[in-house]
Amino acid sequence: MSDSSLDQLSVNTIRTLSMDAVEAAKSGHPGMPMGMADAAYVLWTKFLRHNPKNPGWFNRDRFVLSAGHGSMLLYSLLHLTGYDLPLEELKNFRQLGSKTPGHPEFGITPGVETSTGPLGQGFSTGVGMAMAEAHLAARFNPFSPGLVDHHTYAIVSDGDLMEGVTHEAASLAGHLKLGKLIYLYDSNNITIDGSTELAFTEDVAQRFEAYGWHVLDVDGHNRSQVETAIKKSKKIINKPSLIICHTHIGYGSPNKQGSEASHGAPLGEEELRLTKIKLGWNPDHHFHIPDEVSVHFRSAEKSGEKLEKEWNEKVVQFRKEHGEVAALFDKMLTRALPSDFNEILPFFEADEKGLATRKASQQVLDSFADQIPQLIGGSADLRASNLTGLKDKGEFQHGSYESQNINYGVREHAMGAALNGIALHGGLIPYGGTFLIFSDYCRPAIRIAALSKIPSIFVFTHDSIGLGEDGPTHQPVEHLASLRAMPNLMVLRPADANETAWAWKAALENTEGPTLLALTRQSLPVFKRTDSTHASNVEKGAYIFKEAAGGKPKVILIGTGSEVSLVSEAADKLNDEGVAARVVSMPSWELFSRQPEKYRNEVLPPEVTNRISVEAAVTFGWERWIGPDGVAMGVDRFGESAPYKDIFNHLGLTVDRIVEKAKKLV
Repeated sequence: MSDSSLDQLSVNTIRTLSMDAVEAAKSGHPGMPMGMADAAYVLWTKFLRHNPKNPGWFNRDRFVLSAGHGSMLLYSLLHLTGYDLPLEELKNFRQLGSKTPGHPEFGITPGVETSTGPLGQGFSTGVGMAMAEAHLAARFNPFSPGLVDHHTYAIVSDGDLMEGVTHEAASLAGHLKLGKLIYLYDSNNITIDGSTELAFTEDVAQRFEAYGWHVLDVDGHNRSQVETAIKKSKKIINKPSLIICHTHIGYGSPNKQGSEASHGAPLGEEELRLTKIKLGWNPDHHFHIPDEVSVHFRSAEKSGEKLEKEWNEKVVQFRKEHGEVAALFDKMLTRALPSDFNEILPFFEADEKGLATRKASQQVLDSFADQIPQLIGGSADLRASNLTGLKDKGEFQHGSYESQNINYGVREHAMGAALNGIALHGGLIPYGGTFLIFSDYCRPAIRIAALSKIPSIFVFTHDSIGLGEDGPTHQPVEHLASLRAMPNLMVLRPADANETAWAWKAALENTEGPTLLALTRQSLPVFKRTDSTHASNVEKGAYIFKEAAGGKPKVILIGTGSEVSLVSEAADKLNDEGVAARVVSMPSWELFSRQPEKYRNEVLPPEVTNRISVEAAVTFGWERWIGPDGVAMGVDRFGESAPYKDIFNHLGLTVDRIVEKAKKLV
């Protein structure tokens, strides 16, 4: 069989596997895999450096299917090239417990680099992957050329390029001149509602050229053109590349090619037969892989093992010649953290005037700067307010990729997605900052991180009405409740500087999902602590911060963040007046809920039903901790523009009101 015949047979195998899986599932998106099979085949067989037998090989190229609805394209390629994805899994597409969910999910399917589905997320996450590669290459390649040397590829769609997050991410990537980023754009001019002429008529090429991208235009069904375009793009080292592949959605379908009818539904049995006949396929063959096609694709196993073997030899030589630097490289790749955080966490002396937890966070980062080399972070144009800089670690820019402070610009959503990409890439621990109110702009990326168990760290300051004069547009009230409602997101709202330090430790050690630090603009007292009230109790989520007079409470006051100082003062008054009041600091609902029941009952004894929660946010959800007889004090409305103390007084978050509520309960 000639090379061209084998290529065509291989491409049609991708198409028919995708068509059959969607038909078997009675749901899915066959059109995109049918249309992009040619371009994807070229990328995967001629350019992609990967090892199917070790999907986590560090120096592999990253491939992201941002157009996640076309997941069968990726699943077909993974199966054909030898990943641990048996044919039975393709037959089980979209079924309960399968490794082939409707959209690619990281951690479910070997070879899937990130969860995609919400359009734009894959595109933007890929930018973070390319940033991570650029950073690590700049740090280590001077000692061992080519040690970190891989590309990030993606297939993106019309829908991806409409979503706002890709505008942000594309602009950032162009500014940073990420030359190892190459995207194939499936320009098929069809979305669910029909032709893109309905809503999307801009000149994409000019737009990306304006961002600073290298742009090429090809016939996506002409494999030679696609190959030439990728070769050219790999030679462009100071610009990301967008290869516009003009394709026909549902390619080969006699009645549905070029139509939205092939986008989000099976072709149907009759159209499936007609399509197979047109492609030169036996219509009675289902999930059929010709032997010569299987042998051809499985060559990726040997080539991948060879690539990884050569890289491993390079690493061995690196360790011999540059032992200390190599040890740092190994430490970063294994996410090794200090063995004793007590040695590096700053300790803050008790101080009534205190400082804002955002400022305490900055001091913690200063202490981490030289101790945790994997850290890389920044802010969405708010570093001076978020205080998220790493001391003396430079600015991550083209020409200084080794630096560890990232300027994301006013691009909160792209920042969130990039954090996920950096974390998924490996070798780095990323964090990013903005105001808590703007978590709204990051939320889809936060959700992907939670869903995929990505350990991104979000540093959100100005966490309540306590930010004051900027007013209700900038004062988050509903955000803590809505973010706590997200599964697998760990929210930490520390009460003072020392809790902030230990909250950072908890964030760094959380590898099962993202962490959110909610920090204050206003100064908070630094509390005097004992062994029993040590700030390390943050890791338990909640703890007895101040015991009731006599040791047996009549009322429990629960506070988080800036309100712990209020409930502490209120408890002093109550105890002086003969009302035994316990104070509980609860920086994290999620961590507390993970504690053994015995410990939770020690902190919140079931028999003590007189409970008051105090938080400068909506009270929604606090019934979980205060019970049916408790009182939730908060802000069930939007804030005001005024000095923060005036707002607290105006909205009734005062020591006297807490005392009054407690007395009524008792």
